[in-house]
Amino acid sequence: MKFHLITLFEEACDAYLSASIIGRARKEKKIVIKYQNPRDFVAGPKGSYKKTDDKPYGGGPGMVMTALPVVKAVEKALRKVTPRREVSPYGKPVIVWFSPSGKQFTNKDADKLAKYSDVVLVCGRYEGIDERAKNILKTMATVKEYAVGEAVYTGGEVPALAIVDAVTRRLPGVLGKDASVEAR
Repeated sequence: MKFHLITLFEEACDAYLSASIIGRARKEKKIVIKYQNPRDFVAGPKGSYKKTDDKPYGGGPGMVMTALPVVKAVEKALRKVTPRREVSPYGKPVIVWFSPSGKQFTNKDADKLAKYSDVVLVCGRYEGIDERAKNILKTMATVKEYAVGEAVYTGGEVPALAIVDAVTRRLPGVLGKDASVEAR
């Protein structure tokens, strides 16, 4: 299984994803973690700070991530998906969009995501991501909108790590032969 994290902060994710059961699953190639940084899709001289935030298009408080760099990062991730021949909803990649108003992520959702070969996790920042990005992404692949817990987080990295963890433990051989994925 391949996870594609769309994030401005790869380093914040990589420490967690390199440790313990998840780290072992990566070493054993049961999962692959790929990163795409939206900043890489913003024009500007090499080495310059590449701005990915702006005021919301429709107005409102705070700043949001701009749509174009996020869409381009997801497009690049989708070009690297694992090819699958089978014809089923799980033969295609799925995009996970985080929102406090999204469906609460459950073990049943983790079971369903574990059937996909590729899961693209879009980690927002600031007050979120320009909604136009989500509308464009829906034309590229299935988009599932989740909230992880009842709290509002600074960014989507914490919810993304929770989903990678919950899904990875469901994959064959990750917990060992006799281990159960059921919540204890």
